[in-house]
Formats: sequence, structure tokens, C-alpha cells
Amino acid sequence: MSRSVVQGGWAVLRLRKFRLALMSRFLLTIAFQMLGVAVGWQVYAITGDPLDLGWVGLVQFVPILLLGLLGGHVADNFNRIHVLTACLGLVLVCCVALSVLAMSEVAAVWPILMVLAMLSVARAFYAPTAQALLSNIVSQEQLPNAVGWWTTVWQIATVAGPAAGGLVLIAGSDWVYACAALLTGLSISLMVQIRIGTRPRRREPVSWAALTGGLRYVWSNKVILGAISLDLVAVLLGGVTALLPIFATDILGVGPVGYGWLRSAPAVGAVCTGLVLAQFPIRRKIGRTMIGAVAVYGVATLVFGLSELYVLSLAMLAVAGAADMVSVFVRHNLIQLATPDEMRGQVAAVSSVFIVGSNELGEFESGALAALIGVVPCVIVGAVGTLVVTGASWVLFPELRRTDRPRDAFRAALPSD
Repeated sequence: MSRSVVQGGWAVLRLRKFRLALMSRFLLTIAFQMLGVAVGWQVYAITGDPLDLGWVGLVQFVPILLLGLLGGHVADNFNRIHVLTACLGLVLVCCVALSVLAMSEVAAVWPILMVLAMLSVARAFYAPTAQALLSNIVSQEQLPNAVGWWTTVWQIATVAGPAAGGLVLIAGSDWVYACAALLTGLSISLMVQIRIGTRPRRREPVSWAALTGGLRYVWSNKVILGAISLDLVAVLLGGVTALLPIFATDILGVGPVGYGWLRSAPAVGAVCTGLVLAQFPIRRKIGRTMIGAVAVYGVATLVFGLSELYVLSLAMLAVAGAADMVSVFVRHNLIQLATPDEMRGQVAAVSSVFIVGSNELGEFESGALAALIGVVPCVIVGAVGTLVVTGASWVLFPELRRTDRPRDAFRAALPSD
């Protein structure tokens, strides 16, 4: 890459490696979103029990919890393109397996859960490696814009994926899984075209110290710790994705297509926000901005839980998605710009275990709590909890509150003289 870097939001798209990685991520995310739509609908159709929707989340959380730190170690010690290609191959196998199960009209949930567990193994290695890959294909100056496009394209896919999944779901779950397999295959074909140059360094053997290096770095950097912790609690308490099949069928009275748009609505708001952030990244007062965004997320979730109007529910999910996009943008920038390259995979793994894992654990929490107290009270309790934690973070993480620029987080990790 030339050292003369052209500035501007669109300049990073001129890099072929970045375009290939971006499109590979786009296709894979659509595949994941389509899988999420089909699995939730299929499981609820089989049992009609909210708790089973919770099990879908839990079975995907456990592999991320157990293997997430190892995924970060692998990302920092092996060729990241090779790791990502292997992960995509496992995802393809899982898509095919789910399609076969759907065509067989399986009447039990456990075979689906087993395949989802294997899918989550791939995610445990894919997530930290994909996040760490950015530093290999763009310059430091272009990272904020690259993160903006990285998250925006992901959100665009989370709009297209559920909407497409809802449409294809009319034909049957097996067709959704087959489409996801095709998209994953295309994602692999793009990923294998990327060539990256890595600085030669001694490969660190697997050890407890190596696996927990990212944890120690995050603990020593209170800004990143605060950002990850705040995002974790917001996702854990305020997430409603697992309950959307119930809202679609029992509360709002819409079918598969309406359900697909409910799944897409958060991403619609996120895409609009992400397009702005890709052109005009947040460069000042990022700590206060993140805390404020999580508060907006909590309020939007609360209104969604109280709504019985389809249009209002869509609007509140879109607002929640826009707020979440701001939070994700700040967190990704903090991790990319405040972490040494040799530790980016490990720190990204910590973020994945906390954030990606909490998505799945949050789905289990939502399903279990909804089975206990009801769907609407479950959402209200989660939204109020999110607002309480957001207020507490203002006091508990003063370093995050005072952070003005991403580079401030890097200085926060340096030992004082």
C-alpha cells in the first residue's frame, strides 16, 4: 500500500483488498441473518415455547465463551485469511446440515441446536480474526473510515438478510438454509482472493498467559473496559431479537414477511447512521457520545415493549438500531486505534466473548424470562435495566466519560511515570 494516503470517506473503497473483505463480510452477514430468521421461526413453530427460543441463544453462547479467547490467540498467530477461510468452510457445512434437517421435517429441536453449536464454533474464531484483519488491509489513517464502512455494510446486510429470509421463508425453511449456503460459498470465493503481508514474528505457543493477554490488556485500559462492559449489559438486558417471532405472531399479528421486516428494522436505522459515520466519523467526545447512545437504545426498547402498533414498533426498532450503531462504531474504533497490532486479535476476542456472546446469552435470558413473566414485561424489565446501567456507567467509568478521542484510550493503558 502506498504511503500517500488519500483522505476521505470513499478513498478506502479504492483498495481492492478492502473491497473483497467487505463484500465477503456482506454476503456472510446476509447468510447469518437469513439463518437467524429461519431458525427462530422453525423452532417456535415446532414447540410454541419461548424457552426453546432461549435455548437457541444459549447453545450458541457456550462455544463463544469457551473458545473465544483461543480464537483471539489464533488470529494473532496464524495467517488471518487462512483462519477466516476455514471458518467460512465450517459455516457452509452447517448451512447444508440445517437444510437437510428442514427437508426431513424434523420434529425435534435438539438436532437444530447441535448444528447451531457447530456454527457458533466457527463464529468464535471468525469474529476476532475478521475484526483484526482491518489493520492488515488499510492504513492507520484510513481505519476510522474503514470501520465506518465495515459496520455500515454489516448493517446493510442485516437489513437485506432478514427481509430476504422472511420472503424465502414463505417457500420453507429448507430454501432459506440453501440460500444461506450459496451466499457462504460466494463469501469464500472472495476471501481466498485476498493476500496480506504480515510482519514476521515469533509464534506464541498456546498457554494460559497467551490466552488471557487480551483480558489483561482490557482490564488495564479502563476506557476499553468501560466501552465493552456498557455494550455487554445493554445487549444482555435490552436485546429483543429472540422474542420477535412472538411479537410478530401473538402481539402485532403479522406473518413471515412482517416478521422479516421486524428483524430488519434495527439495521435500517443503523444503516442510515452508518452511512453518515462513514463520511463523518465521530472524532471528539466519543465517550459521552457512546453513553448517550446506549441511553437512547434503552428508551427505544422500552417504547417497543409497550407498543401494539406495527408501524410504531418498526420505528422504535429502527431508533434502537441507530443508537446501537453509534455505540458499535465507538467501540470498534477504540479497539482498532488503541490496541497494538500484535494484540488486536486477542482484544477483539475479548470483545467478541463479551458482546457477540452476550447477544446469544441475552436471547436465552429473554426466552427464559418471557416464559416466566410474559413477553411484554420481559422487554420492559430489560429496557429499564439498560437505562439504570447506563446511568451507573457515568459514575463507574469516568475514564470512558472523559475520553475525547480514540487515541486517549491508548494513553490510558500506558503506565504512569
